[in-house]
Amino acid sequence: MRLDLHSVGTAGWACIAKTTYVEYVMPRLPNTSPQTLSVLALLLESPRSWHYGYALSQVTGLKSGTLYPILLRLADQGWLETRWAEPEQPGRPPRHTYRLTGAGAKTARTKLAEAAPVRMNRRLAAVPGSR
Repeated sequence: MRLDLHSVGTAGWACIAKTTYVEYVMPRLPNTSPQTLSVLALLLESPRSWHYGYALSQVTGLKSGTLYPILLRLADQGWLETRWAEPEQPGRPPRHTYRLTGAGAKTARTKLAEAAPVRMNRRLAAVPGSR
């Protein structure tokens, strides 16, 4: 609440203005962020293969603080299988690997198909002279 001193008259009255801000946020559907979609698209290239997190990070360009929460969320939702892989070189620690489940692959294809028209519209809108 704010008191506008310029509106205080000799009679002692004051005009009090109250500003209310309303923010409308459209909730984003789960697993539709561009980062999640890029991980899903990469995993779909070879859905039955096991993938290391570091390799996924290198190909997608996502930092570990973005990639690993996505992988954990997808695993918690049953979209990914995870396992520990024995090190290829002695003395190295085992590494976590990921691959799509059957249901995860099916749902990933659906999510990517639904997102494709939206991504295309955004690209077309960014082209100068397009309508």
